[in-house]
Amino acid sequence: MNSNFWRAIFAGLLLLSGVILAVTHFGELRHFLMLLGNLDISWIVAALLFQLGTYLSLALVWRMALNVYGLSYPLRMLVPLAVAKLFADQAIPSGGISGIAFIVNAFRQRAIPGHVGMGVMLVSIISFYGAYVVVAATAILVLWILHGIHQWIIIVTALFFMFALAVPGAILLLKQWGRKDPPAWLAKIPVLSGILGFYAEAADSTLRNPALLFWATCLEAVIFLLDTATLWAMLHALGVDASLFVAFPCFVLASIVALLSLIPLGLGTFEATCTGMLVMLGVRLETAFAATLLLRGFTLWLPMLPGLWLTRHAFQESAE
Repeated sequence: MNSNFWRAIFAGLLLLSGVILAVTHFGELRHFLMLLGNLDISWIVAALLFQLGTYLSLALVWRMALNVYGLSYPLRMLVPLAVAKLFADQAIPSGGISGIAFIVNAFRQRAIPGHVGMGVMLVSIISFYGAYVVVAATAILVLWILHGIHQWIIIVTALFFMFALAVPGAILLLKQWGRKDPPAWLAKIPVLSGILGFYAEAADSTLRNPALLFWATCLEAVIFLLDTATLWAMLHALGVDASLFVAFPCFVLASIVALLSLIPLGLGTFEATCTGMLVMLGVRLETAFAATLLLRGFTLWLPMLPGLWLTRHAFQESAE
């Protein structure tokens, strides 16, 4: 990892520290600690089930795509890989390429050809951004109808829509360039020249299947809804009878800001945005921050441990 990565991590930690300082300064530290000490365990269990559902949904996307090639794999094999992919993406930030490379390699170890694995991953990427656009538009609609909308939200979502359309478009363009002689200037860029061959390997069968793309997009949207439900459960665990229509736009906007930021893991940016949105929608500051930290624990930090074990286990199998 280069120095820019560590500088970005340091900036994220500074931002997160600033959020913590603001909460402890403007809120009541005693009340914040009391909230964490009186969690409703039943909601914690519900949040755990919601998060397990996110991995199941991603595994279902992969299984449907594999079925297009006439391959059938049990979910008990794909769900652990979904956890491992999250860990690979978090551990080596590279726009999702590290996680994709890991899964394609894991597929190869299970007798799934590389071009099929890449086809599955392309479906996952396209459906992810398709679902993201739908979810973001819905979140803006919820804010507009129920809560009111601010100018900064419009600006951020407009930037996101451009980004969400540009990424799949760029991937498909790189895929086409990879099949033929790319422009000379492009082939001279070491990173891009490798990516060209990487995406050119993908099979087209999945991308030409509208039904598959539709259901894959629906499942990716379910992942967003389950993450929203996790935030909603955290608020209830802290004693706040919040609506899903409060948790939903807060989670989506925080995810968008984290995605657009240049800080790996969205460190600090997600926490600040989610906490600010919750406060804006009527949640007390200490409660909003506690719910955000608990959410990040479930969606980011908790999967790291099994993800590390699963990744190492997969690499050991490859070495054998």
